[in-house]
Amino acid sequence: MVVFTCNHCPTAQAYEERIKKLAADYQDKGLALVAISPNDPKAVRLDELGYSDMSDSFEEMKIRAKDMEYNFPYLYDGDDQAVSRLYGPARTPHVFIFDKRRALRYVGRIDDSEKPALVKSRDARSAIEALLKGKEVPVEQTGTIGCSVKWSDKRESVKYAFENWAKEGVTVETIDAKTVETLVKNDSGKLRLIGIWASWSGPGVEQLAEFVSVNRMYRRREFELVTISADSPARKGNVLSLLKRQQASCKNYLFDSEDEYRLMAAVDKNLLGGIPYTILVRPGGEIIYRRLGVVDPLELKKAIVGHVGRYYE
Repeated sequence: MVVFTCNHCPTAQAYEERIKKLAADYQDKGLALVAISPNDPKAVRLDELGYSDMSDSFEEMKIRAKDMEYNFPYLYDGDDQAVSRLYGPARTPHVFIFDKRRALRYVGRIDDSEKPALVKSRDARSAIEALLKGKEVPVEQTGTIGCSVKWSDKRESVKYAFENWAKEGVTVETIDAKTVETLVKNDSGKLRLIGIWASWSGPGVEQLAEFVSVNRMYRRREFELVTISADSPARKGNVLSLLKRQQASCKNYLFDSEDEYRLMAAVDKNLLGGIPYTILVRPGGEIIYRRLGVVDPLELKKAIVGHVGRYYE
């Protein structure tokens, strides 16, 4: 059984446990199961990652396989996609099942619903059972649902997305301590990522680029990014210029005082000081993630997805 699947696709994620169950149920009965990621990572747009904490690079595949405790080989075909083009999967996941003579006997879906409670037709399992008993497969081909395979020619779509994002407007407004406190209370109904930075902090500036990427991933969901600069109010022009270079088309503020400790107290009363500083705030004001210094991008994205949820949940 060859399963074309990937990290980022919400449908593929919905089927991970069922693929693991198939591997476990039939590993001693004559079935070899292997998963292949057909996607070119450079053909995946950031805004296609809204339900995932990672994309489809080989390094990220290794993390995903470890995190999810895959009990089957997970192979990368993203560089030249040679194997994937020979099979021709349309979407992820897409299943190909062969008999012991390596004749293709079933192509299609794993079952008929992403939600386990709604499954009525376990097509891949039925095909496996039939072949192990030497019988004809009851249904040899079905349709599939899921994310389209990211063939390398879709790199143009990624380029086009970056060109459009670069055209988005970037602004900055001054903000006082009381309004900062209101931001942290978060009555927006959205998960709010607040990043405190300053132009004189190299790590803070560097981290802005990561925040911009995170915002492009999740902003179509119940999520928003807010940045607050601790620069002197007199440097508003410099702050705006830097934000424009980073294409930070989120909500940006500049603290209206040079008292950084007052800013920090308004953000988090448990914080004595330090920049960059990052918090992730649920609607209602609960801080579910704090980081003094540069964030771990994967750790942050896992925290975001853990709140906004996955597609099939």
